[in-house]
Amino acid sequence: MNQIDYLRISLIDKCNFRCQYCMPEEAELDYLLSQELLTNQEITTLLKNIFIPLGFTKFRLTGGEPLLRPGLVDLVKEIADLPQTQDLSMTTNGFLLAKQAKALYDAGLNRLNISLDSLNPETFDRIIGNRGRSRWQQTWQGIQTAYQVGFNPLKLNVVVIPGVNETEILDLAALTIERNWHVRFIEFMPIGNPELFGDRAWIDSAELRTQIGNRYGLESGAVTGNGPADVFQIPGAKGTLGFISQMSECFCDRCNRVRLSADGWLRPCLLNETGQIDLKTALRNRISDREIRQQVQQLLHLKSEINFKQRDSGTNKGIYTRTMSQIGG
Repeated sequence: MNQIDYLRISLIDKCNFRCQYCMPEEAELDYLLSQELLTNQEITTLLKNIFIPLGFTKFRLTGGEPLLRPGLVDLVKEIADLPQTQDLSMTTNGFLLAKQAKALYDAGLNRLNISLDSLNPETFDRIIGNRGRSRWQQTWQGIQTAYQVGFNPLKLNVVVIPGVNETEILDLAALTIERNWHVRFIEFMPIGNPELFGDRAWIDSAELRTQIGNRYGLESGAVTGNGPADVFQIPGAKGTLGFISQMSECFCDRCNRVRLSADGWLRPCLLNETGQIDLKTALRNRISDREIRQQVQQLLHLKSEINFKQRDSGTNKGIYTRTMSQIGG
């Protein structure tokens, strides 16, 4: 079994965007009350007493939108200062990043993944559900600022939605030529907007690679990351291109991560809702660290059987009770 050493931690289920593939406008969402969220202290307690003793060394902060989380910089510093932390990263939509990038960098955040699904402001605003003043420019400024303060390389996440942003694949790939940016193309998943997924489905990563290769050339990249992306590079480019093919391919055997929701549920597989553990309730009921570790250890042993591509996993019918923003992506 692959070593499970990577924990994705959702800090908040709220977001200032309503992206089509995550939390569409028509969805009725009941946001968590503040007392339902894991506190900073509870998060660090779980890391120090549960996850690190079980071998976890890589942590990613997600949401919702993590930049909306009160006390974020302090939490980043606390996690970064843990001697066992080998990598601390964050996924954000970048809209509030220009004002927070330097403080996060100084606090010890190692890496940033920023969602950028379009270079066209109108398409961008349509994807994020924005009907007012365009949010593209402020998001783009956040990306530039993060790069300038030292987040280098920078990763950009692109969810490819058929009929929406698929015509921009070549332009987005070209961002890697002159900049040390790593663009990651992600196949559209049936979480958050099953209606849109049912209507549009997804575009196979192999098809995207063919398009890019025909235009620019494409070779296997020398850079690998903590995630499941297959990495390639345009010849001579400073950055890389990654393809996350969770729908068309199976990388369950390479999966090294589990997910902790903002309200404390530990989830072994993004695309499967079975086997979750309520760690927040265990903490608040003063269950011993040893007992909680045993529960988590058991879940890690079962992870390979729970993974989405297993036909008996229970979730391959595409029924999900939580949106991507509630899970933490």
